[in-house]
Amino acid sequence: MNENLIAYLLAYILGGIPFGLVFCKLFCNVNITHSGSKSIGATNVLRVLKEKEPKKAKKIAVLTVVFDVLKGLLPLIIAKMIGLSEQTLWAMAVLSVIGHCFSPFLKFEGGKGVATGAGVLGFFLHFELLIALAVWFIVGKILKISSLASLLALVALVISSFILHPNLEINSHAPILIIAFIVVYKHAPNIKRLICGEEKKVI
Repeated sequence: MNENLIAYLLAYILGGIPFGLVFCKLFCNVNITHSGSKSIGATNVLRVLKEKEPKKAKKIAVLTVVFDVLKGLLPLIIAKMIGLSEQTLWAMAVLSVIGHCFSPFLKFEGGKGVATGAGVLGFFLHFELLIALAVWFIVGKILKISSLASLLALVALVISSFILHPNLEINSHAPILIIAFIVVYKHAPNIKRLICGEEKKVI
C-alpha cells in the first residue's frame, strides 16, 4: 500500500481514539457520552465528572486534553521524520481532526475538535497557536465560557495565519479553513445556546 495512504489511515484512526471516554470509563466508571453535552472532549469530561467524581474531574480533563493533542501531533512528528511531504502532513492534520470529530469507534460521532485541532495546527503554525492560546486564556478567564473561548481562539488563529504566513509551503490555506469549518460545525449547538444566552459557564 502507498505510504501516504497508510499515513492517512493511521491519522484518521488515531484521531478517532476517544480518550475522554476511555479515561472516564477507566478511572471513574462513567460514560460521558450519556451525560452533559455527550461529547468526548475535555469540557464535557470536566462538566460531568464535577458532578460524579469531583476529586478526579480536573485531572481527567487535563489528561484528556493532553492525549487529544498528542494523538494529532505525534503522527505528524513521525511522518515528518520519515520524510513525508508537506502536502501529506497537512492532509494527515485534517484527517486527525475528522477522526476526532467523527470517530470510527463511536459510530462517527465524537468531540468538538479543539484540542486535536490545536495539536495539528500548532505543529505548522507555532506563533499562531500562541496567539490563539492567549485569546483562549483571556476570554476563558473573563467570561468563563469554554465554547466561546475556543471559537474566538480559532478565529484568532485563522486570521493570524493569513497575516503571519500569507504564503504557506503548500500555497493554500485550505487545510486550515477545513479544520476551522469542522470545529465550528461541531460547535453549532453551542453557538445556538450562545446566541440565546443559554450556554453554561464551565472554565
